[in-house]
Formats: sequence, structure tokens, C-alpha cells
Amino acid sequence: MCDQQYHFVLVHGGCHGAWCWFKLKPLLEVAGHRVSAFDLSASGTDTKVIQNVATLSDYTKPLLEFMATVPPEEKVVLIGHSFGGMNISLAMEKFPEKVIVAVFLTAFMPDFEHKSSYVLDQFNEITLEETWLDTQFLPYNDETDPEMSILLGPKCLSTTLYQLCSDQDIELAKILIRPTSLFLKDLQNTKQFTKQGFGSVRRVYIVCDEDNIIKQEFQRWMIDNSPVDDVKELKHVDHMSMLCDPKQLSACLLDTVAKFA
Repeated sequence: MCDQQYHFVLVHGGCHGAWCWFKLKPLLEVAGHRVSAFDLSASGTDTKVIQNVATLSDYTKPLLEFMATVPPEEKVVLIGHSFGGMNISLAMEKFPEKVIVAVFLTAFMPDFEHKSSYVLDQFNEITLEETWLDTQFLPYNDETDPEMSILLGPKCLSTTLYQLCSDQDIELAKILIRPTSLFLKDLQNTKQFTKQGFGSVRRVYIVCDEDNIIKQEFQRWMIDNSPVDDVKELKHVDHMSMLCDPKQLSACLLDTVAKFA
């Protein structure tokens, strides 16, 4: 048990939902902390479909609405996994005064020097098509310049994201994942993140050493591109550290909050 309670806000990655935190959430709670995990638009049990979600801001709306309700005297610990790094970056930009520290868990992390899509564009440039295996990509929203929806395939899940997870975790993901988007067209045309907003929040990056989708080399490139206040590394974990080793992740997060809170 800790001497002081902190409020962890867990933000899932693409195609996933609040359900992916089901192992980590009780570990943080039993340590004495408050934990919020919810579905972003068109994710988990949210009633929207991705075809009706046009922008990153629309997709992030549940998180932004939540942040707006946080009292001025309260601050939260934001944790973004995978594409959730873009969601927490938007929350940091809009509500920097409400964030104690932002944690990027093997997550896409932008900077305030380039356009908002920069790290995603770089990722797409170096990621081979065969990495995605049976993932489905479908255009939506605009016939002339559409966004692309993404639905991770069963083979991609089991070999690229969940290769160190249990068979039960993989089956759960196959049942619960939903189509999402990287919102590249939107991000290529929106204002970049700023030093006064996003850049004013303390940041920690957690490297996952056996991530087969956002590989360690790219994680460290993002850290070099947008330096953080601290870098931590989880050992022998895949992309889904909250499922394959929630105890190691919980200990890492508790150490982080003890250092920065």
C-alpha cells in the first residue's frame, strides 16, 4: 500500500478497448490508487462505428470529456499504450495543467517540431507490408481522399502483438477487437503539438523489448526524436505487456509515479 493515492488513467491502443487493462487495473487498485479505464470512440463497448469517426479528436472524445471533468486541484497520471500515445498527447496538449506525468507504453509519441502525423509516417515507411499479415485495411469517410480503417487479423494478433501472451488472452482479443484508424489524413492537416501544451508535461517512455509491431529500435528512435524525462524497459514482454506480464508493468508504473508525483 502507498502513502498517497494517485489517479491512473489507462488509454488503450488501436482496435482494443478498456477490457485490455483487466489484469493491470486491480494491481494498481490494490496498491491504493484510483484507476480509470474507458473505451475511446468506436472501441470496446462504445456504440459508434469507425466509419462515423473522422478525426483523432473525435476518436479521443471520451478521454477529452473525462479530462474536462477533472477538478483544477486534481492531477492524473496518463498512460497511453500503442496508438493510445496519440490520444494522451492530445489530452496533454489541451489539459497540460491536469497531468502529473504522461507514460508512453510502447506507444507512438509525437514531438512539437514536426507535423502531428510525423512519427506515424515514419513508422509506415519502415514497416514491411508482410508485418501486418492478415490485417484488413479498408478506405472510409471520403471517396477521393479517404482515411483507412484497420482491423488486426488473427495471425497478426498471435504472432506480432500477442506472441508472449496466453492462448486465452489471444482468444479474448479475437473476440473483442474492433476496426480502428490511424487518422493519417486528419493528422497530416491539423496543427502540430506545441511546446507550451504537450511539451510542457513530464514524459516517461516504457520500452517493451520483444514488441514485434512497434519494434524496440523504433521505440528508441521516437525517444531520440522527442526526448523524455525518463526511460524504463520491461524485459521479456511483447506489445501487450499489460496482459503478458501485468505485475512487471504495475511495478514499473508504481516506481514511475513515486519518482515524478
